Amino acid sequence: MNRRFVTYLLGWLLLLDCAFLCLPLLASLVFRESPEPWVAAIAVAGFIGVLLVRVRPPDDRHIRPRDGFLVVSGAWIAVSLVGAVPYLVTGALGPVDALFESVSGFTTTGSTVIADTTVIPRALLLWRAMSQWLGGMGIILFTIAILPLLGIGGMQLFKAEVPGPVADKVRPRLATTARTLWMVYVGFTVAEWIALRLAGLSGFDALCHSFTTLATGGFSTKNTSVGEFGSATVEWIIIFFMLLAGINFVLHFRLLTGRVKAVWHDSELRYFFGVIAVATAILVVTVHEPGARIADSIRDAAFQTVSILTTTGYATTDFEAWATLPLLVLLCLMVLGGMSGSTGGGIKSLRALLAVRSLRTTLHRLIHPHAVRPVKYGGAVVSESVLSGIWAFLTAYLLIALVGTAVVAAHGYDLLTAISAGLTSIGNVGPGLGEIGAYDNFAHFPGLVKMVLAGCMLFGRLEIFTVLALLSREFWRR
Repeated sequence: MNRRFVTYLLGWLLLLDCAFLCLPLLASLVFRESPEPWVAAIAVAGFIGVLLVRVRPPDDRHIRPRDGFLVVSGAWIAVSLVGAVPYLVTGALGPVDALFESVSGFTTTGSTVIADTTVIPRALLLWRAMSQWLGGMGIILFTIAILPLLGIGGMQLFKAEVPGPVADKVRPRLATTARTLWMVYVGFTVAEWIALRLAGLSGFDALCHSFTTLATGGFSTKNTSVGEFGSATVEWIIIFFMLLAGINFVLHFRLLTGRVKAVWHDSELRYFFGVIAVATAILVVTVHEPGARIADSIRDAAFQTVSILTTTGYATTDFEAWATLPLLVLLCLMVLGGMSGSTGGGIKSLRALLAVRSLRTTLHRLIHPHAVRPVKYGGAVVSESVLSGIWAFLTAYLLIALVGTAVVAAHGYDLLTAISAGLTSIGNVGPGLGEIGAYDNFAHFPGLVKMVLAGCMLFGRLEIFTVLALLSREFWRR
């Protein structure tokens, strides 16, 4: 393991974080707020970053697989710690709450301990949204784009950051892939900002919601989320961009380059839209009230379906008041999540699709023991190693969710709150049910519960195996 090089990379990452912290610093000056939180955060990140980069620079600059896991996990922990500094210095949150909010931001979870956003400095709300935007596409993926400038290859980092069952590069060179995906990501963000401005939102609200929509994060500048705007146009705009964020960004690139047929024939995309259609239909039937406009019911159902499935976590209605069946649908959507290669969380549509196909094949073999019927995706046979990896992932996902649920339940919370807390944390969704519903927050949880749930968020954001590898004894052996 090349530990000197790992610390060197983390140093550069912290210096990059300093550059991003300059934007809320500038915002604090424009809004005539205290710049101290941002100066403090920049000083902390800058000092540690320079120290790691300058002290004993490594001679060996090769990234090995284990180094990739360590850099990715270390990066999320490092930026979360630095990101908590502004919350502390402003006095808005205590140490545990500040770290929880920061982890929730960078993991794009969107669970919050802030009960009233109106008393939070605007520069801090901007940073809160920015942390989700940066975590959305992945700070590591961004770093890969600049690694060639340092004479560093980045394939191991890409594997650790995107450990899904299928890795699909847009371009032959990884750095070009990273830059291409970031261009698409930034382009969508700008497009949403313009659309929200035309729909009547202020420049600040439009920017924050553009950041958190494309990141499928869900932090809002309003206490009652998107519903507080009271605009059907704004809601449909956000639905559209949540859908874009929940779709594999490689497919966006193919569409922009004219490969429409390849996009349309993608089975994961059709599965994703199928889930949305079925869930929306169920919600419309179960939540529509006599005398209400059917168009409003469709919009509310579509918004909550897309918001929860893409793990964005926005709300336009207090869905806790819904009946049991629609709440069960929302719980299922929390687990499924967005597509692979998207900024969404959950188990991802591709894993769910392959798991269903694997189950169907297993049942077929039970009935026809001598039949040869492999699991296929995109016309190719999926190897048994990939399928076993998916089942291992699903097992680990369930166990970690159960740990989160058990910790919450052990502190006296009801079963619905406990189950949804575990699922929303590991799935990076944001809101849950019970005492952490659409318009509630996580401030009432004890410190231990918050730290456990924050750990679940990190597991979910890094798709479990990246963090689990660090907990293995074999990982640290020479």
